[in-house]
Amino acid sequence: MDGQRWLDEVTTSVVTGAYVDPKTARTTVGEWAETWLAGYGTRRASTVRQAEVHIAHITAAFGPRRLSSVKPSDVRSWTTGLRAQGLADSYVYALHQRLSQLMSDAVHDGLIPRNPCSRRTSPGAGKQRPYVATTEQVWALHDAVPEHLQPAVLLGAFVGLRTAEVVGLRVEDVDFMRGVVRPVQQGDGQPLKTETSRTPLPIPDELALELAAAVKRWGSDRLVTDGIGGPSSTWAIERAVRAARPKVAGLPAGFRFHDLRHYLASLLIASGLDVKVVQHRLRHGSASTTLDTYGHLMPDRDESARAAVGAVLATRADSLRTFSPDLRRTCRSGPGTTQMS
Repeated sequence: MDGQRWLDEVTTSVVTGAYVDPKTARTTVGEWAETWLAGYGTRRASTVRQAEVHIAHITAAFGPRRLSSVKPSDVRSWTTGLRAQGLADSYVYALHQRLSQLMSDAVHDGLIPRNPCSRRTSPGAGKQRPYVATTEQVWALHDAVPEHLQPAVLLGAFVGLRTAEVVGLRVEDVDFMRGVVRPVQQGDGQPLKTETSRTPLPIPDELALELAAAVKRWGSDRLVTDGIGGPSSTWAIERAVRAARPKVAGLPAGFRFHDLRHYLASLLIASGLDVKVVQHRLRHGSASTTLDTYGHLMPDRDESARAAVGAVLATRADSLRTFSPDLRRTCRSGPGTTQMS
């Protein structure tokens, strides 16, 4: 009887696609993570390094356990613990996404019947409005960093380049005559990941002159240098921003170089440019990303809608006031009413 029940259970699992070979069912999370990373190694070095850091967190929590033993409740407990350790919501979310990727590939390889990660176990990315520096703070930061890194602040605040893009920007990537910046690579020479990231960006003549002066001053094939003719690094720029923060009144302790992009977004929005233009200048993959990040900076849509409808009604009222007295009486009396002479 027990044998028949076992056979029925195995048959059912095979039919439903939930069957797992007993030999592979003993695979641990740590063993699978090692195999998974080996296959992931074909990607760019920075992407692999990030995955390795994530996997270290995962194996620290689940390494010795069998893949099949990890339950949704375990995943929720894990992410709760990570938050209790003080990790940012966005980072906990990224770790959950990595675990889900790891488990999903294990399902694909037939190691486990289903992924314990889902929307129900997801901790949520966490939303925090970006800090938008004032124009005075941007210039104060520019003046507070070392002179050879001042072009980096200009490229972040007025072109919207990310740190790695700033470090990778070569003199040949800037058309100083036409006023166009073409980011194409990171600091390590690796090409930027997407076509959107390589979008040419227009700059005003004033900024082109500032950048040209920096090239002449530092004599390098890179726009941003280490001060002695060599290329700078993302680490050097971030360190300089951290050192300059206390010198800028009102700048929060968590302000990063990347936050200069938020300044550019606010500048464009305050100038009346629409969301598609802002998306293009910041090189977001979609307008929804721009709206999710900067929607709170957009003009009040309720007030705009109220004003639009009010304008139509006001125009109608003005037109009625220009009617003849007889026509105004007809409008007031309504249709079907006979006017007595």
